[in-house]
Amino acid sequence: MNSANDYLQNTFIPDYWATTLTVNAKQVRSEHRPVPKHLNLDAICIQKEYRKIRRDHTFSYGNAMYQITSPLRHSIVSQQVELRKQLDGNFTAYFADRELSIKELVEPSSRKEYGEEVQKKLDAIELAKELGNVREAARQSGCSVKSIHNNRQLLEAHGPLALKRMYGQPRHSNRIDEKTRNVVISLTLKLPHLTSIRISGEMRKRFNISISHSTVRSIWLEEKLNTRELRQARAEASIIE
Repeated sequence: MNSANDYLQNTFIPDYWATTLTVNAKQVRSEHRPVPKHLNLDAICIQKEYRKIRRDHTFSYGNAMYQITSPLRHSIVSQQVELRKQLDGNFTAYFADRELSIKELVEPSSRKEYGEEVQKKLDAIELAKELGNVREAARQSGCSVKSIHNNRQLLEAHGPLALKRMYGQPRHSNRIDEKTRNVVISLTLKLPHLTSIRISGEMRKRFNISISHSTVRSIWLEEKLNTRELRQARAEASIIE
């Protein structure tokens, strides 16, 4: 490139370039033609780009997120939205040659207050309130209808922090009561060498309590007594205490 520039500046232009060369037009009238008024240059001179539509009917473009607000009869999730950028920098979104209504999503400042997980649940609840349709809000937010109902109950009962799973799930109705659970643990520590089947039989024989060996195993797992070594170590520790 340097040698080409050197030849152009030092050889070609001084020796061969005709500085007095003129061009005479054969016709007086200009060859330029004005653009007809019916042609829309904004519709012709555009740049087309494509983005994938996400599950909540949003797409990203230019370091921003946009949501499709046009009423749609069918879901267009995972389809390609066509973005037509105009000369002035603005753009419009199209799908199947139909212009879509979109709005830019602005990140709310409250997202930092409770965390990303909680804010997503709050947004879904608020969307259901705005639309008046929980099923449609679940489709747009990408969660289930049951989740929105459960999160709404937690929000009304305990406030936003309850959505951070600080309140445990209610115990299953089939779960054994604490008294029976304590009897199983006590009997296990007295007879740490027995298997879960033998413990189940001893519960029926000694206390007239019917409990399956799988339930005994579940209690052992929760109490970290699922091996004979762990049961014997816990039994020895309880004797020392």
